[in-house]
Parts: sequence; C-alpha cells; structure tokens
Amino acid sequence: MSFIEVTNVSKRFRINKRAGGIPGMIANMFVPKYEYKQAVDGISFSIEEGEMIGFIGPNGAGKSTTIKMLSGILCPDSGSIKVGGYTPYKDRKKYVGNIGVVFGQKSQLQWDLPVIDSFELLKAIYRIPEELYQKNLNRFTEMLQMESFLYQPVRQLSLGQRMRADIVAALLHSPKIVFFDEPTIGVDVVGKETIRQFIRELNETDNITMIFTTHDMQDIEKVCDRLIIIDKGSKVYDGELSGIREKFGTTRQLDVEFTQECEIEPVENVQVIPLDNRKKRFVFENRDVKIDELMNELLTKYSIRDINISEPEIESLIRKIYNGEVS
Repeated sequence: MSFIEVTNVSKRFRINKRAGGIPGMIANMFVPKYEYKQAVDGISFSIEEGEMIGFIGPNGAGKSTTIKMLSGILCPDSGSIKVGGYTPYKDRKKYVGNIGVVFGQKSQLQWDLPVIDSFELLKAIYRIPEELYQKNLNRFTEMLQMESFLYQPVRQLSLGQRMRADIVAALLHSPKIVFFDEPTIGVDVVGKETIRQFIRELNETDNITMIFTTHDMQDIEKVCDRLIIIDKGSKVYDGELSGIREKFGTTRQLDVEFTQECEIEPVENVQVIPLDNRKKRFVFENRDVKIDELMNELLTKYSIRDINISEPEIESLIRKIYNGEVS
C-alpha cells in the first residue's frame, strides 16, 4: 500500500444564497436558499513515501480543498483518504504530529518575538525531545544560513528570511510529510534557489514526502519529480514532468540561421516564419513531421550556420491546460 492513498474522494459545499438588501436578509431568515458547489469530484491518486509532488490547478480547481482533506482539516463527503496508516480527519490528534505545513502568505512565527523563541514554543507544542530539537535546529540553521537573524524579531526580517524561518518551524518535529503552499512567493532569485536546494537535499537525506501547491512553475520544475494537475475538482494529469510535453506539447519549432539570405521552398505541414533576413522559424506538429527528416532536408538544400530546436515550455503548456486549449 502506498504512503498516501486517495480513493474516489468528493467534497461539495453548501453556499447560502440570498437577494441583496434588507428585504433579502429578512426573507433569508425565514426561507433560506442554498446552492451547492462541487469542489472535488471523485479524485483518486497514490503517493509513495519520499516522493516530491507538484499539486497544481487554476484558482477554484479544488486543490486547496484536497490539501485540507489530506491534512485533516476537512472531512470528505465520500471516498477514503489514508496517509501513513492514518485517516487524517479521524486520527487528527495523532496525525498532526507527523505533518508539517508551510504557507507562503501566512506565518506560524510570533511577530514580535525573536525567531528562536517561536522555535522554542513549537518545541513545547510538539513535545520535541531536546536532543532531536537541537540536532534539527543546528542542522537547518546551517543549511539555510540563518545564524545572522536567529535572534531577531520576526517583524524585522526580510520576506526571504521569514520564509526560511517558517520552513524550519514546519520541520523541527521531523514530520513524515510536508505541505508547501507557495513556499517561495515574493522571495528574490537567490533566496528561491537557497530554499529549493534545501528542500531537495532534505528530501534526499530524510526521505520526507513533500507536496507543493504553487503557481511558480520553476519551483515545480526544479524540485518535483511528479505533477498532479486538477481542474474543476477532477484530475487532469498525473505523471512525470516530461510526460506533460509528450502528452500536451505536440508543437515543436526549429530556429535556423542560414549563411546567406535565401528563399525557402514550402515544406508540407510546416509553417515557415521569417525572423530576419537570414533567420527562419519552422513550426510543426510532432504527429505530422519527423524532426530528423526535416533537419536532413534543410541541411541538404541550404547552407546553414546555426540551428536550434525548441521544446515547448512547461509553463505555457500548463496555461493551455487551464484554459482548455488542450485535452
């Protein structure tokens, strides 16, 4: 059995709907009207221990609801969830000691206290043994280069510093699974790379299962091994990042620089776009044109200085999936 098993899980919410103004408020008191929104609709997936998963979708797709059910905050209407042998919403008291949560827009640190005081408070809440606490504190502080601000009040920290401290706060009790919600939002380029490197290294050494919900596709590409995409409460894709290109990225482009200006003969199923006098872009579908045959034809007929093959960007493919442009 996998570390995380989500089977046919559904969740809908009842939303109070009333007319505006005082008359609508009064009418709603006596005859309330409701509408229902299906947030998650029969979703299923499994995750092995130690996997790093990108869990993404457009706004309103149901990803936050799913994460809340995985963390035990919400109870599913139907289906089942098992995480490390626990049913999150039933075994919540025992279960929360095995998870960590990082919210990019909401800190669990005490605003006016030094960072170290927040860590000491979490040590007491989670009842972390002294030896384990010191070991994790020293290790994470060094890995994330936090020595210079460990004794500063949280309100004096930069966003990048606060995010690093929040990540440590979620890991002090050695959780088996960590949920990251926008872990690098607003952080500068250097800070983002520091956080990503730390996450990768920790996963390799401690085999922690990590689930990321983020709109920053660089976080996904540089950290995650696998991607789960949901939309309108249903799973759209589940597999490796490379599989996104294989399934949805059917368009390729070939940028060619010729040694001199020349006229290009029409090529079947290939769109030729002039870039300048000597540069042309050849756009085609994988199913229609074999790239090696196209390159061979061009090299045979023309004198070429440079040639570059472009893969579709993951971010642009994800955007097309969200917009319903691919299926």
